[in-house]
Amino acid sequence: MKVVILAGGLGTRISEESHLKPKPMIEIGGQPILWHIMKYYSEYGYHDFVICLGYKQYVVKEYFADYFLHTSDVTFDLANNQMEVHNNYSEPWKVTLVDTGLHTMTGGRVKRIQQYIGDEPFMLTYGDGVCNVDLNALLKFHQSHGKTATITTVNIGQQKGVLDIGPDNTIHSFREKDSMDGAVINGGFMVMNPEIFDYLKGDDTVFEREPMQTLAEEGQMMSFYHSGFWQCMDTQREMNKLETLWQSDNAPWKIWK
Repeated sequence: MKVVILAGGLGTRISEESHLKPKPMIEIGGQPILWHIMKYYSEYGYHDFVICLGYKQYVVKEYFADYFLHTSDVTFDLANNQMEVHNNYSEPWKVTLVDTGLHTMTGGRVKRIQQYIGDEPFMLTYGDGVCNVDLNALLKFHQSHGKTATITTVNIGQQKGVLDIGPDNTIHSFREKDSMDGAVINGGFMVMNPEIFDYLKGDDTVFEREPMQTLAEEGQMMSFYHSGFWQCMDTQREMNKLETLWQSDNAPWKIWK
């Protein structure tokens, strides 16, 4: 199963860092948060990634093109124009990097990578958030209900889309939050059936608006509630929080050795 990661936004709320690089390339513990997300999925056996790029997309492409340089010791023999890579470690990843447009909205980005997914279910998440959700349980739940979409929901009352969830975990409505909300929110880490592409019309489609609202109205979107750790990286403060967790060797999303 492929994992689609949305990594093309401008990241304006963390402009201290994102004016230099895409937000998913902002580093936590010396590695981009995108790398952390991919490592997490990889520990569950998901190694095939499709990354939706936009803003400064070349930075992500150059990172993976030079991945060995980022993760290994290297000797450069300048006189003979040679390079030797030491202690070479290769991730078991296949990474498809797709330029989905500078100003394309989230739904439009997903629509643009349809050709790389085919007629199969896929994982979908944002390139700026980490958590410790049980991905095996998430997939099992998605397969059990047969609906088009499953989204991991968390309850932290931040500025995300608000969900009305019934006792059977069916999502009945999806809307933008207001200042009084403390309800469960969309935490990413989603599973989608290929029918989701029918809900995405073009580059101006915001995934979190009409598509999700329609899915909710049709009873085709289910909630997988996660009560554990979840943290996005929208601001400098949140970036510092994640860095502190990593440096203290207390990062809940670090499940690899």
